Amino acid sequence: MMKLSFWAMRNRTLAVIATILPLLGLNPVNAAPPRSPDRTVECEILVVGGGLAGAATAYEALLAGRTVCLTEITDWVGGQISSQGTSALDERPTQRQQLFYPRGYLELRVRIKEEYGELNPGDCWVSESCFLPRDAHQILLDQLQSAAKRGKGNLKWFPSTVVKELDTNSSQIQSIIAIQHEPAENAPPLNTFPLSQTIADWYSYADSSLFEKNIIRFVPKPANNQQQPADWYVIDATETGELIALAQLPFRLGIDPRSFLEPSASSESNLPYCTQGFTYTFAMEHTEEPQTHQMPEFYPQYQPYYSYELARLASFDLVFTYRRIWSPETGETDKFGGIGFTRPTPGDISMQNWTWGNDYRPGTPEDNLIYTNSQLQQTGQLNPGSWMGGLRPEALRKAEEISLGYFYWLVAGTTDSQLGDNVKQPHPNNQFLSGLNSPMGTVHGLSKYPYMREARRIVGRPSFGYEDGFSISEVDISRRNFREDYYQNNLSQETYNNLWTALAGRNALSVILGETTPAEVEPRDRSTIYPDAVGIGHYAIDFHPCMTLSPPEAPGNTEKPGERQGAGQAYPFQIPLRAMIPQKIDNLLVAGKSIATSHIAAAAYRVHSFEWSSGAAAGVTADFALERGILPYQLVDELPRRETQLQQLRQRLEKQNNPTAFPGTSIFNDSWEDWR
Repeated sequence: MMKLSFWAMRNRTLAVIATILPLLGLNPVNAAPPRSPDRTVECEILVVGGGLAGAATAYEALLAGRTVCLTEITDWVGGQISSQGTSALDERPTQRQQLFYPRGYLELRVRIKEEYGELNPGDCWVSESCFLPRDAHQILLDQLQSAAKRGKGNLKWFPSTVVKELDTNSSQIQSIIAIQHEPAENAPPLNTFPLSQTIADWYSYADSSLFEKNIIRFVPKPANNQQQPADWYVIDATETGELIALAQLPFRLGIDPRSFLEPSASSESNLPYCTQGFTYTFAMEHTEEPQTHQMPEFYPQYQPYYSYELARLASFDLVFTYRRIWSPETGETDKFGGIGFTRPTPGDISMQNWTWGNDYRPGTPEDNLIYTNSQLQQTGQLNPGSWMGGLRPEALRKAEEISLGYFYWLVAGTTDSQLGDNVKQPHPNNQFLSGLNSPMGTVHGLSKYPYMREARRIVGRPSFGYEDGFSISEVDISRRNFREDYYQNNLSQETYNNLWTALAGRNALSVILGETTPAEVEPRDRSTIYPDAVGIGHYAIDFHPCMTLSPPEAPGNTEKPGERQGAGQAYPFQIPLRAMIPQKIDNLLVAGKSIATSHIAAAAYRVHSFEWSSGAAAGVTADFALERGILPYQLVDELPRRETQLQQLRQRLEKQNNPTAFPGTSIFNDSWEDWR
């Protein structure tokens, strides 16, 4: 046991990675569709998922002159900033002040400013940039088309498209079958019905009364008579890790067991059903005259849930302006709970995304949204030709209802589940915005897809020090004071000692050898530094915890106890390439929220600029691998020994203004306290 502990800690400190190749072998899902594909499309890089991570992947690959196929379940590119309606850029002050972001993210910010003449047309106070989701789609699509023109790449854009089947051999994806839908003759237009009512139809091969289907087979673009270890690369940039589940790759979901790497975990065992809450956002407009509001028939079911949450936030105007995405006229200056804002004026539009409002937070096997592997097996979705997206439609439906009910609570409600009576007052001078020309672009007014805060997370390839597979953990990024009584009282002595060995940084060997006791350790004031870092991110460890009981909206229900223990500030952190390389499949990379992180670390590795940075890394890595005739795992399989081609990849990223480390990153630099 001591020997394992010694080597685990030593290798973690030195960032040692895989020297043991993963086992080959895969259970392919490759049954033939009910009819031959309607078309075959060739790609050098196939990006599945058109959110910010997928868009960033496409952006870099197009600048490199590649043929890129980009699929998206909705008809908008942009994910968080468009189809999910979360068009308020989550950024940290120091990184924003220094504009230390990937080049494509910086271009996106410039294009937003050019569109409106300012970066913050909503005059929101949560961010320096709040804007309309309907505009974000076109802004980003124009950016991708411009990148294709500048780099002489070829963008093949497939909106309203879902992946249905994978054709794999023992270690590579050979082809992918997808289904693209469009309105059937005489049917209502796209985005008429909410996702819960249409998602099953989208994954069905058969035409329906609402949709006609085109079956597309994606295949590698033939190389120029050159033998390549991989003919193409596929990027899983989906919001929930669809390809990971469909290919039956090792992944984690929900809460990880408490350990010295995840000391704030709320459970001693894995709880895969407790993921972070997801949210259907919506837009509302402040009006000069009071509006008439009809109470939804389901409102009484969800009324016991709604709350301003905290007394310092119990102001309608504060909540309205929090993510105000359009403000044609500046209101009077006001302050509540120490927060300054300008009051709403008629014509102002607010996007709503509130924890005790339209967050839906299931946490049990009866109501969780993202199916676990066992649930996928039980529902038959892993049988050939049976994949249906891996989500629970009933959870989507109830999330849609809780969101619509939240609007009614805002304008007409008089209860507050957390703060009690005499807090919430009606605010009838507001209207719900819906229609195809509304900010969300839907007839029903909700976002086209929910804002997802957590996905299936791959388990990276095993290595010495990461015997169970590579992953980024809480202790790699957190600024928490682990001397608090909580950790001494809830961790075993061995776990507590290992925690402080992990926090010792370059002095870890001294602790392992017994020259320094855990009580004498001065913890490092920085995040873990990775030799294979290919991107960056910075955000707080921010939780929207699952609820304890089912259903989540049950009267008196509480957040799962202990889930917020890990919440707090994080140091600026890196994205290691090993976190993007799954087990078993060699020509698949993962970008976005499905990289190899723990549940707690994922709460920071999820916001806009991180997604872009991970996608940029995926795009550049795929291009580099095709150019050099090398598989991505081969770039890191000799670490900690020097990997020449890995260093060349990182140099390329840096030269292209895609940072792989924050300024001054070094094991000898612990001066990160001023990075806010």
